[in-house]
Amino acid sequence: MNTIKKIISKILFIGLSFFFLLFLSCDKSLLDEKPLDFLSPDNAYLTEAGALQGVTAIHDRVRSAYYSFGEFGVMNWATVGSDLGYNGETPAAGGLYLNSYDDMTPIWRNVVDTWNVGFEVIQWANVLIDKVGQADPADFVQGEKGKNVYIAEARFFRAFMYRNLASTYGDIPVLTEPIRTAKADFVRDPIKKVYEQMVEDFKFASENLPKPREEAAPGRITQGPALHFLAETYLELKEPQKAIEASSKAINDFGYNLMTRRFGGRLGKDVFGSGDPYFDLFGYGNHNLPENTESMWIIQVEPFIKGGGQIASAYIFGPRYFDIGLTPDGKKAIRGEFYNGAYTGYTDTLGRPTANARGTNLVYYYLWKDNWNNDTRNAEHNLKRNFYYDNPESAYHKKKIDFSLYNPARTDPRADTLKILFPIHTKFTDPLNYFLQPNRSGGGITHKDWYALRFAETLLLRAEAYLATGQKALAAADVNKVRQRSNAKPVTADKVDIDYILDERARELYGEEWRLITLRRTGKLIERVLKYNDNPLCPGAFIKPHNFRWPIPLADIDLNIDAEFPQNPGYE
Repeated sequence: MNTIKKIISKILFIGLSFFFLLFLSCDKSLLDEKPLDFLSPDNAYLTEAGALQGVTAIHDRVRSAYYSFGEFGVMNWATVGSDLGYNGETPAAGGLYLNSYDDMTPIWRNVVDTWNVGFEVIQWANVLIDKVGQADPADFVQGEKGKNVYIAEARFFRAFMYRNLASTYGDIPVLTEPIRTAKADFVRDPIKKVYEQMVEDFKFASENLPKPREEAAPGRITQGPALHFLAETYLELKEPQKAIEASSKAINDFGYNLMTRRFGGRLGKDVFGSGDPYFDLFGYGNHNLPENTESMWIIQVEPFIKGGGQIASAYIFGPRYFDIGLTPDGKKAIRGEFYNGAYTGYTDTLGRPTANARGTNLVYYYLWKDNWNNDTRNAEHNLKRNFYYDNPESAYHKKKIDFSLYNPARTDPRADTLKILFPIHTKFTDPLNYFLQPNRSGGGITHKDWYALRFAETLLLRAEAYLATGQKALAAADVNKVRQRSNAKPVTADKVDIDYILDERARELYGEEWRLITLRRTGKLIERVLKYNDNPLCPGAFIKPHNFRWPIPLADIDLNIDAEFPQNPGYE
């Protein structure tokens, strides 16, 4: 199987050690050495094999961070702390998740980790760009063009990380060369300069990366994602016409299309009674299929090869149904699977979610009020709302769970609806494919690949750009392409505003887009969090105007002794 994951184990021993050596070495004589018969930071990326190791290391690091909840991981910032969600398991302030912006301090773990991983990947990218740039084209199969493919992929990741950092922290240092020695005089460059550098990087990537379907392996970056994020960056720079041009090229030139027919491994296996093309998009093994014309950038997760992996954090979406306890007539409510001589209390259709990312009422109810019965994204197989008792010893066996049936009433009704039962988007589940921990139906671990970007998001991004130029009819046309696939009623041009587009993004991209980045770009973060984040313990997430940006990690300010590095307002 020709995938970038096959060589990750080699990278961990060889490639990453070179980066750490480069970071940690203070011995200038070591840096001056010219090794000829062993690999080092000076010669590791001067050949195509070395460049591949370097770019695969970056992919691996991004994959690791992507699925975390403490770094920049989409498995947290996709919903929590926004208008879309909060931690239902422990909804109070003071936890690892962003329930309350009062927790947003310069020493908070997520503030520090997000900053660190961003600049770590930027350093890795800069090393690769620098070394491959020095390489002899003769050492690459495609010569100078081949060199530029690796440089372009590294520049894509550099810009991608700057996207996350600039949105989160505002003005930050723009670093385009490797840091080779200790440095304590960094300065915060204006955010406009950051975005201008991102434009240069995404442009280079869009011109030098392979076209979609021509990449060397699944998961490698192509021109399509580079153009998408170039368009997004133009929106950050308030240049919507350029955003239209870039996104239109991605939309028109590469054969991307929304999936409108059923496909892949879920055919004939509709666990929840039905299915549709949207449901199929998230089926195990479906992300990389050639017929999937909607996939643009897939984070690779493969359990059955050396160097493969798993998603240990997809469990955060979905209720802790297994904690319900007893039926109204006093029997165990969820019997679960029979394993090793006993019933586990977990089902292999829902796995073991933990309620760390509970949706708001906007997500589960308000978004669907005008299309409740016709929008298939709200159908039971995509947004499961009904759960059933599972115990033949009870008179309630196979009946819908209903907390009003209990007499006396249950002792913690808040936990019942915040933690134990609430709707679950089945895009996060992997029915009957939980390969590990059969005693816990996978233990919250899944093995599906995940969309970092799919075509529907590019259509909605262009709609945003059309709206910014006053072309509401064209904006509505792009939105309706997405809605039509799910049988939702078309929207008329006069109804399209930025809030409508944000609502449509939530319907289509819940748990996929980085919602905090989207809300900052559109200037809607404070307004919509206050309006829709209905965590009963932290209403509106206690967000305040200065929380539009996060604080700079305190340690980075304290260590930068040779230049002023001011803290963001409100966190001094």
